Order: sequence, then structure tokens, then C-alpha cells
Amino acid sequence: MADEKKLGFFEKYLTVWIFACIVIGITLGKIFPQIAGTLDSMQVYEVSIPIAICLFFMIYPIMVQIDFKQVVKAGKTPKPVLTTFIINWAIKPFTMLFFAWLFMANIFAPYLTELQISQYIAGMILLGVAPCTAMVLVWGYLAKGNQGHTLVMVAINSLAMLFLYAPLARLLLGISDIVVPWETILFSVGMYVGVPLFAGYFSRNYLLASKGKDWFENSFSPVMHNIAITALLVTLVVLFSLQGGVILDMPLVIAMIAVPLLVQVFFIFFLGYGVAKVIGITYEDAAPTALIGASNHFEVAIAVAAMLFGINSGAALATVVGVLIEVPVMLGLVSICLRTKTMFK
Repeated sequence: MADEKKLGFFEKYLTVWIFACIVIGITLGKIFPQIAGTLDSMQVYEVSIPIAICLFFMIYPIMVQIDFKQVVKAGKTPKPVLTTFIINWAIKPFTMLFFAWLFMANIFAPYLTELQISQYIAGMILLGVAPCTAMVLVWGYLAKGNQGHTLVMVAINSLAMLFLYAPLARLLLGISDIVVPWETILFSVGMYVGVPLFAGYFSRNYLLASKGKDWFENSFSPVMHNIAITALLVTLVVLFSLQGGVILDMPLVIAMIAVPLLVQVFFIFFLGYGVAKVIGITYEDAAPTALIGASNHFEVAIAVAAMLFGINSGAALATVVGVLIEVPVMLGLVSICLRTKTMFK
């Protein structure tokens, strides 16, 4: 009971810890830019190794608790899978284009140059056509959703991205020579999903066989939960330390870019959540359905923006802002899910 009370206290004030980590990250990035530069240089195919390590410790504790029979069962339940796929690929990219155009080319246009407007819109589009394939496992876990469904959609989105990302980006950007960052997609999916998936599957089977179900659920699982939350907070520090200088130097621009991204996140979330409710999907499937659509695969978006427009371009900056707002906003959406779960069957 003591562990549960500690865990409850920790989660009760999670918003405080998140804010503290954001402040710490920005401060570290500004005071020690050389450390942020070193961390930022540790990349393979545009995938940050420090972030990959943090994500492993976020995702492995989730993978190890998945009963893979749920995955098989989820694959045989087409309604939530089809709903998630349609929202991710047939709706989300186009609503992102609309909100980017509405705010950048209209509402904020008097404060921006034509080049800024076009590049910020481009960066937002690149985010909109890159659905999340890793972090959503964390959001679904925290929302107490069906991790089998989440894992199935991670697999489907990973495959779909290989075939749909470039055509959709070409269509929405009007650029014909978009190069799909195959290495970034494959390496990030392998590092973020593949490695923790295999580690979780085999270690789960071993621990259940050697230690028993009671030890696994009452001793091992609570420790894994704390590790996942701690890794999440460390990830926040790292992310914001990498961009601390940009946030402090360009706060107004960052805020303007953040507005349409936030509107898009909340619109897609409530669309998915509402559709799931109307068509009778259970909460355990509705939560990940809404959360998957609301989050993005930012590594791919950043890589494409850097290749097309340059690493210091407005498009690249827009994708980075997407990274910065994602974790705190997604945690807020998780809270909404948990508070409204009684609305579902």
C-alpha cells in the first residue's frame, strides 16, 4: 500500500514535475549550450540517440506488461483499427493544412514575411502526415487503454508511412521531388518499437515462468511504471535543453507556430474520441484511437524538413515546435481520457 500511495502522490502532481522539467531543460540549454550541442550531434539517420535511450526506458516497461494475446485479439477487431487508420491518413493531413493556412496565411500574416508563412506551413504539413509510431504506446499506457490495439496501429502506421508519406506530402506541399527518409523511418521504428518490443516479449515470458504472476504484477510492474514515468520526465529535460536557446530567443514566433499545432491536436483528438463514442467503441480502444491521431512522428518530419528546406529553415523550426508541445499536451489529453472514461461502455 505504501508504494501505491507514493505512486499516487507522484502522479497527482505530475503536472508540476512536467513544468519543472521544461524549465530545467530550457535553463540547461541556455546556460550550457555546448552540452545541448553535444547531445544534438549524437544522431544516426536524423534519429537522436539520447532521445532513443530515453524512449527505450519509457517503452520497454510498457512492452513487458503487454499480454500479446491482446495484440492478436485487437487485430481481429476491425472497427477501432479502421477508425484510427481513416483519421490518421484520410483526415488529419488535410485538417493540418487547413489550420496552418488559416493561422499562418491569414490571422498571423501581418506579423510574418511571405517566406516565413510558406515555410511554417510546410513544416506543419510534414508533421501532419507523420502519425506517431512509438510515443503513443506511452500515452495509451498512461490512459489505461488497450495496448494490443495500440501496438497493432503502431505496426500499421509504420508500414503505411513507407507508402503514403511521400505521396501525401507531395500533394499537400506541391513539391514533386520529396525524398522519403527510409533510413530515418526504419531506424526510428526499429529503435523505438522493435528493440523494446522484443526485449519486452522475451523478458516477460522469462519472468512469468521463473518468478510467477504474483511477483510480476505486484513487485515488478510498479517498479517498471515508475521507470517509465521517470524516463518521460528525463525526455522532457533533454528535448527542451536541445531547443532552450531557440525558445528564449524567438518566443513570439514559437507561440504563433504553436497555436495551429495545438488547435490541430485538440481537434483530431476530440474527433477520434467522439467518433469512437458514437460508433460504440469501448473506452479501452477509444482512448488510444484518439491519442494516436493527436500525436506525430516528429523525427521523420524534422528529417524531411531539413532535407527539403535546410536545418535552419522555418519549416524545420515548425517541426521542432511540434516536438516541444507534444509531450505536455499529450499528457493533458491523457488526463482528459481518464476523467471521461465513464462516458463509455
